[in-house]
Amino acid sequence: MGLHFAENIYQEERYRAVQELAIEMFALATGKSPEQLEPLRVPIFSHPTPFMVGDGAVIDGAGRILLIRRADNGCWAMPGGALEVGETPAAGVEREILEETGVHCRTISLVGVFDSRFCGTVSPHHLLHLVFLCAPLDEAELPPSHARETLGHDWFAEESLPADVDPGHISRIPEAFRLWRAGGAAFFDK
Repeated sequence: MGLHFAENIYQEERYRAVQELAIEMFALATGKSPEQLEPLRVPIFSHPTPFMVGDGAVIDGAGRILLIRRADNGCWAMPGGALEVGETPAAGVEREILEETGVHCRTISLVGVFDSRFCGTVSPHHLLHLVFLCAPLDEAELPPSHARETLGHDWFAEESLPADVDPGHISRIPEAFRLWRAGGAAFFDK
């Protein structure tokens, strides 16, 4: 983005140096080489903005929430992931749930918008988490198409959540149950 507003070659040179530093810092943070991160130069380092991700709080009629065990850290979390260009957030959440669990659902309402900097998420990126309350559909569960992202999934009552919940989900799961029980306004960071 900075190159677009550069008024001369000196400003372009300084902005390219800042980009190089950003790539080197991201490489250090992620354990990757700058060469591996080069494909991210245009989509990420030229236009810094938070990533939009969506999570689904799928709660069944018995009051149990569907959680996945993440493959990357072994912790339990709501299914979800990065939203794709061209899809609505609600459709993206339904897609992510189906991919990771094989459970068909429909989004009901927005639980909240959570800033990764304030909800315990561990990520080198600034994320905005859109959490939707979802209801499972009476359709046969399919094998997950993205099973490599998870070590499995299960249903948990609010009072018997697993001890090893992902840090970024600890504050978001109670908000989902609050909205499921009583309705009300969606959560957002101030």
